[in-house]
Amino acid sequence: MDFSLSEEQLEIKRAVREFCEKEFTRDLALELDIKEEFPMELYKKAASLGFVGLPYPEEYGGQGYGYLEACIVIEELCRADSSLGVACMIGSFGTELILLHGSEEQKEKYIPKVVRGEYISAAAFTEPARGSDITKMDTTAVRYGNEWWINGTKTLITNAPIADILIVLCQTDTKVRPTYRGQTLFVIEKGTPGLDITKQKNKLGIRCTTIGEVSLRDVKVVDWNIIGELNKGFYYTMEFLDRSRVFVAAQAVGTAQGAFEIAFKYAKTREAFGQPIIQFEDIGSRLAEIATKIEAARLLTYKSAWLIDQGKLDPMMTSMAKLYASRVAVEAADLAVQTLGGYGYIADYRVEKYFRDAKITEIYEGTSEIQRLTILKYLLRQF
Repeated sequence: MDFSLSEEQLEIKRAVREFCEKEFTRDLALELDIKEEFPMELYKKAASLGFVGLPYPEEYGGQGYGYLEACIVIEELCRADSSLGVACMIGSFGTELILLHGSEEQKEKYIPKVVRGEYISAAAFTEPARGSDITKMDTTAVRYGNEWWINGTKTLITNAPIADILIVLCQTDTKVRPTYRGQTLFVIEKGTPGLDITKQKNKLGIRCTTIGEVSLRDVKVVDWNIIGELNKGFYYTMEFLDRSRVFVAAQAVGTAQGAFEIAFKYAKTREAFGQPIIQFEDIGSRLAEIATKIEAARLLTYKSAWLIDQGKLDPMMTSMAKLYASRVAVEAADLAVQTLGGYGYIADYRVEKYFRDAKITEIYEGTSEIQRLTILKYLLRQF
């Protein structure tokens, strides 16, 4: 069992680090954090270097790498800046549903534009009254002749205000039981009549990514817009979330690593009572402990990604990776603020942003509570 990265993977890691050192300026990060503005030009630069299209097939303009390489990229980006890093990868969110289940026409139309950074995609699952529960949708799609009329509201949808395409989960059969057997995914383009998106502001963290509320009022689409088979949307969505959780785990690992490195360097140079504060046991030992947890989270994340690349997707493993890595990210960022003391509380030293950004990893792509339930479900099947 070889845990080392290949030379090619190390080269990818080096390329991302060089990109971050050049492009991730402190002024840019602070400005976009205050404005809650997506770094479109930065995102397009990341796309031009192949970072966005890394896990997509070459035939659609991607790089043809796997989930493990994508996790390496995400981790390195978020290590450099926990908010800019997310923004540089999140523009393709939801596109994998088209890759896995879309028609060839859908793939050819949308995927190349997304991986080149020309299009931003969004996936709209969450509803105001339901949150993490997607077993029943209040958003409905009803067939009238050759058209589907979609009505409903989605909320807290990542990328929605800037998205060129939205993948929307709808209830297409309201009578079937259980209700999730009657759900379908539709791809809807920006500017479609009846589609209205409102940007949601004042987020705690990852403020240079955008979220929005999506209102659909008699939005008309046709069968061409259906992704995959009719009434298979719930199953496609759950598979997508099982996979995408590993990317959130990588985000969490990178956030934890970045916060830790700032705190560790500070503790080595900051003196109190005649010695560097890292020599005080309560500080040094806690840094050592969080470094251990970060490495454990990284191994869980890499194993989960590797299993996907081997065609052995393990939903329990991806839930474990996200659950553990997100908790470690929150702990590492908290420790970083505490280590820097008063300086950790102000923006100049950056760790307060890692602190704010870390929390989302315990919430989106399924809360930690949902991850525990998923893990328990699979444990009950095994024992």
